[in-house]
Amino acid sequence: MASRRSGSTARGVTMTNPDTHSAEDVEAGRLLFTRAWTFSRGSPGLDHLPPDDRPEVAFAGRSNVGKSTLINALVGQHALARASNTPGRTQELNFFTEPDAGLYLVDMPGYGFAEAPKDKVAAWNRTLRAYLAGRRTLLRVFLLIDARHGPKSVDDEIMKLLDGAAVSYQAVLTKADKISRTDLERVTERTIAALAKHPAAYPHVIVTSAETGAGFEDLRATIAKLLTSQNA
Repeated sequence: MASRRSGSTARGVTMTNPDTHSAEDVEAGRLLFTRAWTFSRGSPGLDHLPPDDRPEVAFAGRSNVGKSTLINALVGQHALARASNTPGRTQELNFFTEPDAGLYLVDMPGYGFAEAPKDKVAAWNRTLRAYLAGRRTLLRVFLLIDARHGPKSVDDEIMKLLDGAAVSYQAVLTKADKISRTDLERVTERTIAALAKHPAAYPHVIVTSAETGAGFEDLRATIAKLLTSQNA
């Protein structure tokens, strides 16, 4: 792991970043996400999962956290990942890939929406646990947290599930442009403190805004480095 350094994020927040992204890392991330990413398949259950024949990174988060918006901004497309008009409706694992077929991006169903039917929530939890426990090519889960609210109890439940599955995960704050710099610094510090209680959590929080593009260079470089390490 690279030595610690200070890094700037959205709205000028400074925090300890255990990653050092070289110019080569940043360029690799840029090139990776200028490819023609396309929808591969939606998997309502484990029987419909694609073969685990390539590395994967997954995105999880509460309903309305901006997951589809973040994925679209990541790949530079407007409608690769489609947001449902009804939060909590999507109950599939959606897989996206690119021409070289070297990586899957996995969009997990949103969780924590009170109006979602209990049977669907239970089915989602079963699928999630089985996916996390059995997907040997899963490199990291990016846990999206709304910067306006910070971590909630339902996020802590997912963190515990990820800890139990021994899956590495990293917090990504979304919608950082929606709050003041002072509030963003406060919620970032609170998120770091929450992550420190979980053994599988990666310590660096990526702060993003799909509106301004802040944080996406960091996110792209992080994913590119994960892929390079896997292929080494």
